[in-house]
Amino acid sequence: MELEKVIKQKAFQSQTHKLLINLIYTGNWLQLNIAKQLKQYELTSQQYNILRILRGQHPQSATISLIAERMLDKSSNVTRIVDKLVTKKLVSRAKDPKDNRKVWIKITYKGLDLLQVIDATMPPPQDILNGLSEEDAKIINDFLDNLRGNEEEETCDELPSID
Repeated sequence: MELEKVIKQKAFQSQTHKLLINLIYTGNWLQLNIAKQLKQYELTSQQYNILRILRGQHPQSATISLIAERMLDKSSNVTRIVDKLVTKKLVSRAKDPKDNRKVWIKITYKGLDLLQVIDATMPPPQDILNGLSEEDAKIINDFLDNLRGNEEEETCDELPSID
């Protein structure tokens, strides 16, 4: 459905203005759909992201800083989210014996089992993305990669305001 109809806006200042609003709206739409899928497992998308990061590290552990740099949502409070995952027994935490400031986080077998169940029940990406072809996905991926440019050098504080 066209963005104008969805958000009930007659016109945009320009196509680039519409694109900016469309990217924000679509990102939120995707997050909402994924959140609905994860709700049955009592997980947030940030918790799911951390579990997937730790599964990628398995059988090794990861530090909070490594998890934070790999998070999709850079504004997440990783320590707080990890605390919740520890409470659910989906991850374990251990202090580094050589450095008390460093904490190692590891996915548990319960966490791995949960991810296996989620993987089996989550719709495939092509279904979530309404059947986009691989060629369309590549074009959009290239576009988004170019749009972000060298993101490590830019922070949100340096970006222009939307209004």
